Amino acid sequence: MNNGFYKDLDTNFEIAYELLEKNFSHSELIEMLKSGNIPQKQIAALKLDTLLDVNDAKILFSNLTGCDGKIREAVALKINQFLKNKMCPFEFFNFPEIFANASIDINGNICRLCVESATFLSDVKNFSKLYTDRIINFSYEALQELDNFIFKDKKYVINKQLFKLYWCLEAIKYFYVYIDDKVLYEILSKSCLQNEYTIREKVAEILRISGKFPDLYVNLKNDENYYVKFALLNHQ
Repeated sequence: MNNGFYKDLDTNFEIAYELLEKNFSHSELIEMLKSGNIPQKQIAALKLDTLLDVNDAKILFSNLTGCDGKIREAVALKINQFLKNKMCPFEFFNFPEIFANASIDINGNICRLCVESATFLSDVKNFSKLYTDRIINFSYEALQELDNFIFKDKKYVINKQLFKLYWCLEAIKYFYVYIDDKVLYEILSKSCLQNEYTIREKVAEILRISGKFPDLYVNLKNDENYYVKFALLNHQ
């Protein structure tokens, strides 16, 4: 790796460290989130202690996708903290499409934080329906891509779709009540056919929690993988 990379890394670290040592007003933090560089946005997200209005929320959410991973992860963490600790009104977080897009981020920590954050809004029907509809679309896209793969396809390409499907199923585990049974069955039955056991394990968790589709339950009860079968143990 070239020296320029390490120089930029060192520079960003130094800037971030200096910013951590400083105190900023709420408006300064929002402005940094709006137009700052990578370390400024990252530190601003971490230092932010509240959202005053929907405009603040829009600026925060604008940094949850389509920017550097360090920013996305800091923003995902902050949103999670706000929701988990009920620090801001729930209506500030009505961004279902952004939530769904971030739920299939390439960074698993961001996926986990965003799916968990979305669950705090699961009783908000409008949000949950829009969020779930997008997750369904992502699930179909991943399954279709996996169906179209051939043996010579590079493994990282396949793994990318499996990763996407895994986090879609994790979201479905909490939002399955917003999915039509026919659609849910199609997604789960196709996911059961995947060779990757973690996908089948997620299906097993959904079957256990929902109590739906006994035929799929029977199939997975006889799965060759212990973790898949273990995920069904509490099935009623």
